[in-house]
Amino acid sequence: MAQVTTAADRSGGEIMRGAVRRLADRLPELADRLVAEILNGEERARPATSREDLWQVARTGLGHGIESILDPGRRRADLEWAERLGRRRAEQGLPLDLLLRSYRLAGRVFWEAVVEVVAQDDPAHVPVLVRQATRTWDTIDEQSSAVAAAYHRTEYDLLRRNEERVQAVVDALLEGREDGLPATATEVLGLPARGRYAVVVLGRQPEPVAHRPAGEDGVRFLWHTRADGTQAALVSLGAADPADLVGMLRPHAGASAGISPVVGTLAELGTARWLAELALRSCRPGEQEIVLLDRRLPDALLVSQPRLADRLSSTVLGPVLATDPGSREVLLETLAAWLECDGSAARAATRLYCHHNTVLNRLRRIERLTGRVLSNPADLVELVLALSSVRLLRPSPPE
Repeated sequence: MAQVTTAADRSGGEIMRGAVRRLADRLPELADRLVAEILNGEERARPATSREDLWQVARTGLGHGIESILDPGRRRADLEWAERLGRRRAEQGLPLDLLLRSYRLAGRVFWEAVVEVVAQDDPAHVPVLVRQATRTWDTIDEQSSAVAAAYHRTEYDLLRRNEERVQAVVDALLEGREDGLPATATEVLGLPARGRYAVVVLGRQPEPVAHRPAGEDGVRFLWHTRADGTQAALVSLGAADPADLVGMLRPHAGASAGISPVVGTLAELGTARWLAELALRSCRPGEQEIVLLDRRLPDALLVSQPRLADRLSSTVLGPVLATDPGSREVLLETLAAWLECDGSAARAATRLYCHHNTVLNRLRRIERLTGRVLSNPADLVELVLALSSVRLLRPSPPE
């Protein structure tokens, strides 16, 4: 039985090659038939590619298929062509299912043409030829696999290059670089040159935050990991307010965050990034906060001028900082509580778990040490700013 099968296969192969040699002279006709089959029902689905381009692709693909049958010992030019075509169609944006459909149709057109030629010569050879159908469709499967693999690789590379381009544009905007950048950003990011924008800067955290597409609220985040490990986002606000971003960031931020005020153009995003950084730096050490710059302007002013802020704290609170560690912390904590309680010694005492006279005594000691009077507005401003400077820039004063 095995010998009979082998002989039949050999005979079928000879019949197949004979028919294919005759079809080699009819390549233009086969290409016409294949193009008609491909375009049937695809006029609206297929992206803009010229009929001439489609015809050339059909002729080349059929030609390589014929060569692989007539000279099976040669390199697989049909598979190499499939890889090139897969890359090309991915770059053109042709859907993969349409590309694979064209391969299935090419197999059908080719096989029907082979059967027609054999039937014209000797209909008795058709049953023997049928044995070659499996090999033909196996070849079509190999070509389809090659074209799909190349398509997917190219698609991934295009997505990666596009993401790299997006990241480069976002980085340039946040750094305040210009040179026609807003126009490029409009093209790459799909954002208008004028709009309502803000910047968010996150402190260091282990995982990057994903882009957030525009939702029903119209807010869109474009994140970028910066060289210092922090992450910044260009935020297209739509109709939202920067305060709305606090709730959006809270579930995702694993670190403190600073939010800039609204700016009206892409060209102002460099300034907005700087303001968001100041907001982030105004977060209290050891605490996880999401801070709007406009609600921390005095603190932001201090962190923007650290040397001057350090001079302020040394000049105003120097005598308090020079006391022993225990007294220093008690005095600073009392002053902070009194300020946070709107100058109420009774409320500050409740917060500090002590008598309100104790609070008053500590405040008087601060006045004696600093030479400032808490009831004097000018002195009070100095004390408030000096205390903020200590808390922001001197989180752990030396013993």
